Amino acid sequence: MSSFKEIISSEKPVLIDFYADWCGPCKMLAPAIKEVKNEMGDKARIIKIDVDKNPQVANNLGVRGVPTLMIYQNGELKWRQSGVIPAYTIAQKLKEFIS
Repeated sequence: MSSFKEIISSEKPVLIDFYADWCGPCKMLAPAIKEVKNEMGDKARIIKIDVDKNPQVANNLGVRGVPTLMIYQNGELKWRQSGVIPAYTIAQKLKEFIS
């Protein structure tokens, strides 16, 4: 598996979904993430990070609640949002960073 730093250094935007299996809002957000993944195809990378299995990564990035979404590009945080948001909003945000 690539290191986190390698993953976020991509020229393609990388959407990270921080979630937990026990989190109700995360379960509500999952279909939206899937929809965005289908819409974006290979224009963006979408990864899910379980905060219970990867507490170090979540801690280092200051993730205090789930779900938390982040978009990175070229190693730089471009956008961050917590809570459940519609697939349309997530897709629009990602499109801003696709050249």
